[in-house]
Amino acid sequence: MAKQAGPRKVKAYNNREFLNSRNARALRILAEYLEPKSRFEEHGVEDTIVFFGSARFKEGNRWYEAARALAFKLTEWSKALPSRERRFVVCSGGGPGIMEAASRGASEAKGVAVGLGISLPHEQHDNPWLTRELGFHFHYFFMRKFWFAYLAKAVIVFPGGFGTLDELMEVVTLVQTGKMTKPMPIVLFGGDYWKEVINFDALVKHGTIDAADVNLVHRTDSVDEAFDWVTARLNEYALDRPGASL
Repeated sequence: MAKQAGPRKVKAYNNREFLNSRNARALRILAEYLEPKSRFEEHGVEDTIVFFGSARFKEGNRWYEAARALAFKLTEWSKALPSRERRFVVCSGGGPGIMEAASRGASEAKGVAVGLGISLPHEQHDNPWLTRELGFHFHYFFMRKFWFAYLAKAVIVFPGGFGTLDELMEVVTLVQTGKMTKPMPIVLFGGDYWKEVINFDALVKHGTIDAADVNLVHRTDSVDEAFDWVTARLNEYALDRPGASL
């Protein structure tokens, strides 16, 4: 009589039912730290210039084209720096709209484009301009925002909706509270839009922020001004600061 096979033995790290369970949530969170870390190290990415903005703008839109042009200029500038290991790489959420424009500008300048994507109920596609090896997909928003902030040496925020506002306020709060110790140039691109959407003067008037906090961001409608302002600060504060830090 043939001997019956015993129950199939599955190692814990191969047990997909467990890995997708509530009990393994800490492992999934850790994976969203360790797996991107290993890829960034493999490809020598230590410094990013982050672009935030709406996913809804299409090619030809003035803000789309401004983001594309600015990413192009910053990538060309970065590639011309003396040390190849200190490049400032364009990074976005990896999707359409402003994210696509930033990736496209970097790609057109023959540079690297990082994309930190997120799984959503209505799945948004990766834009075609990402560097394939540096396109990431996160489940946890907070891990995605960690990687935006951790590698960033400058942040450029174009007009956007709830997600853009969330990302902007996350970075501004880290700077205001001193939890982010590295210098962080923050550009609000689109003066009229941001003046209408966020009334910083009202926050000062009501005493909810200090008057000096208004200067944590730089407002402009000019690609050239944004480029000059960001690169001046990167030259001053970031070129001699090795690697990622908060």
